[in-house]
Amino acid sequence: MAQDIIHLDTSFLIRALVSKTTQTLEVARWINSGAVLRISAVAWSEFLCGPLDSTDLSLAGMMLGEPIPFVSEDAARAAALFNWAGRRRGLLFDCMIAAVAIGGNASLATTNPCDFRRFPGLRLTS
Repeated sequence: MAQDIIHLDTSFLIRALVSKTTQTLEVARWINSGAVLRISAVAWSEFLCGPLDSTDLSLAGMMLGEPIPFVSEDAARAAALFNWAGRRRGLLFDCMIAAVAIGGNASLATTNPCDFRRFPGLRLTS
C-alpha cells in the first residue's frame, strides 16, 4: 500500500507550528497514520520570509525534510495553471505550489482552500 504524501502550503505550516491549533492536531494525526509530510521549495521560501524563530525553523525542517525542488516540469505545469485560471495578479505562487504537489502525486494541506480548489488535478486534504 502506497503512503499518503501531503504537501503543506505556507499558511498551513505556520499554523501547524502554533500549539493546539487544528493544523497541529492534523499534522499529528497524519504522522501517526504514516503519511509523509513535505513542502515545495516555493512554499518553503514564503515560510522563510518570516517572521520565524530558530525553533520554528528547526521543527519545520525536522517535520518536512528537504523541500521539494521546483523543476522545469513544475514550471510548465504552473504556467498552464496560471493561464487556465485567468492570469490574475497574486496567483502565480499558488500555481507553483499546486504544480509541485500535482507533479509529486501529493495532496495539499492549506488553510486557504478557496485559493487552490480551482486547479484541475490538485487534491486538497480534508
